[in-house]
Formats: sequence, C-alpha cells, structure tokens
Amino acid sequence: MKIFNTLTNKKEEFKPLREGEVSIYVCGPTVYNYVHIGNTRPMIVFDVLRRTFEYLGYKVTFVSNFTDVDDKIIKAAKAEGITEKELTDKYIAAYEDVRRNLNLLFPTYAPRVTNTMDAIIKFIDNLVKSGYAYEVDGDVYFRVSKIDEYGQLSGIKIEDLVAGASERIDENDKKEESTDFALWKKTDEGIRFDSPWSKGRPGWHTECVVMINDIFEGGKIDIHGGGQDLKFPHHENEIAQSMACHPIAHTWMHNQMINIDNQKMSKSLGNVIWAKDMVAELGCNVVKWFMLSSHYRNPLNLTEEVLNSVKKEVAKVDNVIKSVSLYLQVNHIANENYNKAAVDGMVGALEDDLNTSLALT
Repeated sequence: MKIFNTLTNKKEEFKPLREGEVSIYVCGPTVYNYVHIGNTRPMIVFDVLRRTFEYLGYKVTFVSNFTDVDDKIIKAAKAEGITEKELTDKYIAAYEDVRRNLNLLFPTYAPRVTNTMDAIIKFIDNLVKSGYAYEVDGDVYFRVSKIDEYGQLSGIKIEDLVAGASERIDENDKKEESTDFALWKKTDEGIRFDSPWSKGRPGWHTECVVMINDIFEGGKIDIHGGGQDLKFPHHENEIAQSMACHPIAHTWMHNQMINIDNQKMSKSLGNVIWAKDMVAELGCNVVKWFMLSSHYRNPLNLTEEVLNSVKKEVAKVDNVIKSVSLYLQVNHIANENYNKAAVDGMVGALEDDLNTSLALT
C-alpha cells in the first residue's frame, strides 16, 4: 500500500511503526458553531482510510480531537448567552450527529483540550526549561529559530516569513522574533487555567501535539491528517514543537478544500452550507458519493450540475442493490417450492431489471 506523504511530497510504501497496527490522528473541529460541509471532507476521507486498513487486517487506533477552548468559543458563548461548556457540549453533540448520520465510524478516542490541560501545561513547561520556549509577561512563545527543519511540511522559508512580518511590525509585540508563536496566552477573559506563568489558556498549535503524546505510546504515530488549510501554520508548528522532543508522525496526509460554484466557501460571501442541512436534504449516500467523487488531494467544486450527476449515479447503484435483494429473496422462496412457476416468472423479470441496472452503472 502506498500513501502520498505531504511531508516528503511523494508517494511512499506504508510501513507501520508496529507490525499489524496503525495509529492515526486527525485534527478535529473547534466547536463554536455547526460544522459546514468542508469539515465533513476529512471526516469521510479518513474514515475510508481507516476502513481500508481494517479491511487489510490492521488494528487501527483512530483519534480525532475537539478544540473546546478558543477565542471564537468565548465570543460565541457570549452571543448565545450561555457558558462556554454549554456551548461546546451543544456543538460537539451536533458534530457527533453528523458523524452518525453519515454512517462514519466513531474515533477510538475523541479527547477534549479542556480535559488535557495538565498535560499541556507540563509539556509547555518542559519546552521552557529546555530553552525551546520563553515566557514574557505571562505569555509563552516557541523559539522557531531553534528548529532548523522549520518549513519542511509547508515549503515556507523562515526568511520569507520574516520579510512578510517586517511589513506589519507591532510595537506591542513581546516576541523575540516575528516568527515565534504562542504556546500559552495570559488572559482575563473566558475560561482560564492556572499555570506557572499566568492564568490563561494554551495556544492552538500545542494542543494536538500533547493529545498525541497523551494517547499514543512514545508520542509517535503513523499518520497525521487534516485539511489542506492546516498545513501552515498549524501542522508546521506542531512539527516544530515535536522536533524539540521527537518526530511526531511518519506520514502526513491532507485533503483539499471544497468550493461552492468555483468560489471559496465563506461567511462573507454567504455561501456556507451546514453539514447537517446537506445530509438532511440529500441523504448520507449522496453526500458521501459527492465527497469521494474526486481524489482527496484535489479541490472539490460543489455545483447544481455536479449534485444532479451524483444523485443519478447513486440512484443507479440503489436500483442494483434493490434488484439483487429482491432476486435473493425470490430465489429463497423458489428453493422452498412455493408456487415455483410463478416465482420463475418473477425471477426472470428481476434478472432483466438487474442486467439493465448494471449496464447503466
């Protein structure tokens, strides 16, 4: 089996860390709203990958997290007039409903950031003590300059980042270098946690690294997956932190994005489609067929024409399945010697229908 490794930018023969076992981690949603259809593409793509490994006889440990502490969550909770915990519980339940309605396997583990806080603080503290991170006024930043391989996943060079940052210098920036990123943020707003540096909450890029360390032995996994939009800075910064200890994953996989009528899906354009609405309207099979109608590394464009084509293709397959089902039922009756002459006529008609359906598929 060969997999395209985003880290090396080439197809490679898959060799698991442990014989007969596969460890997969896929970045999950930040739960401040319902998930849109773009969020379902990695759900479906990596569900197919997982099922493929299981079909081949591997024991798969599949992990996908929930980010339940974030500035967007604080803002959304205020807007809805509920606590952050109530908000995240609500949208995690809605996300799981989408997973269930798409007939996807549930993860082996689905950790929440808020339940991993002690391990996150310990991890950041170790980075500070080893010189890979530093504290300024209660905030903690990672020293990107300590990682020679920085940019290996995204292909972005540090000098280009520095040049871009120089055009938007913030006089209040506390960082040693413009490329450094936050591991811990001191804050007076929203949910906060005690740490050696301040009351605050972790930076997004640290959370997944720690959850992998927390669940998988040695903090190493076979495959780390997610959407193309996570390559930089999220996954690049995950790799940087893990390089301070050990490489985090052997293989990186990224699915491309979904466009609506050749336009990027965004709230400003008003073209966001919630996954729950699309599944309710079109059904599980149509949505999944559409998501798998293009290679996972290619962009997927949703148009009325494409959807109509997908509906027809799914209908053809449904007709075949229904015909085969009836065929088997009728044959069973025939074997029981019930009115055999009449049954033979029914079987002949069903065979004709089945052959027609297969010809169209």
